Amino acid sequence: MVCRLRQVPLPVTEATGKEQRWALAVEYDGSGFAGFQRQKSSALPTVQGALDSALSQVGAAPIQCAVAGRTDAGVHATGQVVHFDAPEPRPVKAWVRGVNSLAGPAITVHWAHPVPSDFHARFSAQWRRYRYWLSDAQPPRALLRDRVTYVPGALEASAMHEAAQVLLGERDFSSFRAAGCQARHGRRFMRHLNVRRVGALVSVEVEANAFLLHMVRNIVGALIEVGRGRGDGVWLDALRAAEDRRLAPPTAPPQGLYLEAVGYEAALGLPPFPSSLPFGAGAFC
Repeated sequence: MVCRLRQVPLPVTEATGKEQRWALAVEYDGSGFAGFQRQKSSALPTVQGALDSALSQVGAAPIQCAVAGRTDAGVHATGQVVHFDAPEPRPVKAWVRGVNSLAGPAITVHWAHPVPSDFHARFSAQWRRYRYWLSDAQPPRALLRDRVTYVPGALEASAMHEAAQVLLGERDFSSFRAAGCQARHGRRFMRHLNVRRVGALVSVEVEANAFLLHMVRNIVGALIEVGRGRGDGVWLDALRAAEDRRLAPPTAPPQGLYLEAVGYEAALGLPPFPSSLPFGAGAFC
């Protein structure tokens, strides 16, 4: 169950010489939220709405956070990063324990770290890593509902991994971008793409400098076809080179997707992120 806090529009705080900018590492169960970003309708629960409300109460002033990567409805995170400007001094434990006590049970702040005033959760990021969890176990496990995506029939993880390597490097990923994507172009740099079996689960780990709208879910949708024996690396490379979303398989569902980590320059000294193993999944691995 998600705690639905009343979401009141808050002004974006501008940093001043007296303010301290903070970065937070946030984990959340996205199954009960209408995505990360605050919506026009206050009746729709969002991660940002819950965080802003909690931060404002701890800071005793209106606070609005900025995020490294907006996630869709149903998408989870174990390593999301937000930043905000605190108008009044507060200790680290206030931002961690205080926000955790106020934001609701579906959201956890793992750490808070002071950052320079020019730090930006989105624009300072050097890379993002997502992990998508699939399961071909039959029958589906009830405890993993809304945590992984179930696929009927066995998946060949090694074939998926081999085919996925054609997507590494700087490529145009227009074949894997949603129609509503507002990015100026489809070129992104794929740092690595690893597929492996973990017991009854299949992990698809994707890391790039940035991502297009639904890019990871669309790539996973194509890799599922490879795992079923309906395509290979040649097919996947041709699909990418076509730069035509209409030729690609359906988008994978949101519930298997986790924003696992965001990378920044080491000089910031940000703490590490926790593992993204789905809640309760360890019993099935």
